[in-house]
Amino acid sequence: MEIRDITFRGAALRASDRPREWYPQVAVAGRSNVGKSSLLNWLFQRRLAKVAKAPGKTRTLNFFLVNSSFYVVDLPGYGYAKAARQLREEWGQEVGRYLLDEQRVAGVVTLIDIRHGPTALDLDLQEMLGAAARDRVVVLTKADKLSRGQRATMQREVQRQLGLATPPLAVSVNAGEGRRELLSEIESLATAWRGRQSRGD
Repeated sequence: MEIRDITFRGAALRASDRPREWYPQVAVAGRSNVGKSSLLNWLFQRRLAKVAKAPGKTRTLNFFLVNSSFYVVDLPGYGYAKAARQLREEWGQEVGRYLLDEQRVAGVVTLIDIRHGPTALDLDLQEMLGAAARDRVVVLTKADKLSRGQRATMQREVQRQLGLATPPLAVSVNAGEGRRELLSEIESLATAWRGRQSRGD
């Protein structure tokens, strides 16, 4: 898949404020310091997601319409302790409801820092997605920080920990590795959602 056009269609937290089109939505989730905004800008090949000097700045669901056919949804990062408790709880509730209840969610791309592997919060998210029967793509970010051998070892370990059928995709924004493969995974999630809709699943 190539991105021909992409537009930012709005930021929202509550369901009533989100886009109304019946397009598949591929959500992107990860810890606040996992490099999510940089990865999205790398995928989009333009600076649309805001990259902050301090983690935890994304406080809404940000909707990007890709090729006029599906949304990539940038979710608030989790695990940033300095966010005010009330805001953090609100994000958790609204994002949780979105992931569990939104019928247009085609799947979730979950980002994990390859240097550290899954944290307790990452494992909680994986468990929630599994319980909700959500399709997921696990991506290990910052792959250039490890040697090839270390990278392969971590891929096997994360595959084992999360019970994945295949090793997770390892990507590097700095080295430009894995973009085409990740775009293909995102397209597959959107295509599978459309197939389920046409069958009435």
